[in-house]
Amino acid sequence: MKRTLLAAAMALSFAQAANAAGEAKNIIFFLGDGMGPSTITASRIYKYGEDGSLNMDKLERTARIKTYSNDAQTTDSAPSMAAYMTGVKMNNEVISMSSDTVATNPSKDANGNLGINNCATGNGSSVPTILELAKAKGKAVGSITTTELTHATPAATFSHICNRNAQYAIAAQIVPGGAGYNSALNDGVDVLMGGGRNHFLPYDATTSIGKLGRADGRNLLTEMAAKGYIVAATRSDMLAAPLNKKFIGLYSSKSHLEYELDRTATPPAGEGATQPSLAEMTTKAMDILSQNSNGYFLMVEGGRIDHALHGTNAKRALTDTIAFDDAVKAALDKARTTDPTLANTLIVVTADHDHTLAFNGYGKRGNPILDINRSYRDGKPSLDADGNTYTTLVFGNGPNRPNLRANLDSTAVLADNYQQETGVRLNSETHGGGDVKLFAIGAGAKIFKGTLDNTKVFGLLKSAFGF
Repeated sequence: MKRTLLAAAMALSFAQAANAAGEAKNIIFFLGDGMGPSTITASRIYKYGEDGSLNMDKLERTARIKTYSNDAQTTDSAPSMAAYMTGVKMNNEVISMSSDTVATNPSKDANGNLGINNCATGNGSSVPTILELAKAKGKAVGSITTTELTHATPAATFSHICNRNAQYAIAAQIVPGGAGYNSALNDGVDVLMGGGRNHFLPYDATTSIGKLGRADGRNLLTEMAAKGYIVAATRSDMLAAPLNKKFIGLYSSKSHLEYELDRTATPPAGEGATQPSLAEMTTKAMDILSQNSNGYFLMVEGGRIDHALHGTNAKRALTDTIAFDDAVKAALDKARTTDPTLANTLIVVTADHDHTLAFNGYGKRGNPILDINRSYRDGKPSLDADGNTYTTLVFGNGPNRPNLRANLDSTAVLADNYQQETGVRLNSETHGGGDVKLFAIGAGAKIFKGTLDNTKVFGLLKSAFGF
C-alpha cells in the first residue's frame, strides 16, 4: 500500500511538472532590491493597515528564497540577481559569470571615474542569462529599473563582467555591433529603461556634469539610434514612443531615478518632474514587447528600495516599495486585458536580499508604523530602560546610532528625512542574510513553492518557458 501511494504521489508530481513546462509565453520578473520580509510587512501596514494586503500578497503561489552568494553569507546584489538570471552561484560583485570568477576591481578612467573593465583573460567565463535564452528563442526582451541602467540588477540580465562597478564597460555591452557588445543579445535588448545617462554619453568639459561621462568619447545613444532604437529622456518621450521600434529610456542625466517620495513631491525633486513612475515604465514596456508574437521576457526592478534602506530612511523605502507594488498591479491589469486567466503569462515577484530593518517593541495595532512605538496595553508611548521613547522600526546597523539615546517625538520621526536608529554604528546600513519571499501567479506558477535556493528559480523560469 505504501509503495502504491508513493508511486501515485510521484506520478502526480511528474504530471504537475510536465503541465508546468512550457506554459508561459511571457514572463515578467519583478525584483524589489533589498525588499526583505520586514520591509514588505512595514510597507503593507504603512499603506493598507495590519489587516490589508499588498498586490503582491494576493498572488497565489509563494516560496522562500535562500540568498547567500558563492563567497558570503550575506550577498551583494550582483551575484544574487545573477543567480536568478543564470542559475549559477558566483562571488560578491560578480555579474553573470562562472563561480570561479574573481571580482577584480575596475580601474579609473581619464576623468577619475570608476568603470574601466579590469577582467583579465581567463578570469572565469560568461554564463547565459534567461534574457539571452529568451532572445535566442525569438522572444522580445526588456530590462527596466529605477536605478542606473548599468547598476547590478539590470546589468545581470544582459551583461557579463567580473565587477559590478565597471559601469562604463557594462553600458558598452548593450550597443549592438559596437566595441564590447555582448553578441549573445543577437540584435539587441528590445526595451531598456532606467537612469545613469552619463554612462552612455561622452565626457564634455563644457556640458558634462562634474567629470561624469565616457572618457572614450563614444556616444552610445547615437550608436543605438543608428541601430533603430528610439531614445528617450523624459516621461513624455516614453509615452509618445512608437510600439514597433526598440526603445531605450534614460530618465536621469547622472544617477538613479528620484525616490518615489521626491518624484511625486510638490514641486518634484531634481529631474523627478520629467520621470515616469515604475508602473508607467512597466506598462509601456509590455506594450512594446507584446508586439512580438513569440512572447517576451521582462525584468522590472524597484531598485531604490535598497538605497533608502542603506540610508536607514524607512519612509522612502516604504514609499518605493508601494510604488513597486503598484507596478505589479499595473502589470497584472494590463496582462489580463488580453489574457484574463493569465494562461500565457507568468508573473514572479521577489527580492535579491534582505536588510537589517526590524520591528521593535509591542506596538498598538493601528499605530502609524513610522511613529514612536505605543503600547498595545494602554496606547501610551513605550519606553526603553532609561525612560526614553523609541520607534517601532529600527535597523541592526547603520549611521544613526546616538552615543546616548534621547526622547523621540512624532514630529521628528515622521519627517521625510528621518533616519531610524541603529544597533551597530556603520557608515552605511548593510544587507541582511535572511531568506526573502517570492510570489508567483499565472502560467507555470504552480512550480514555485517551498524553500528554494535562488539558483533554482532560474531552472523554474526555464521550465515555465519550456526551454
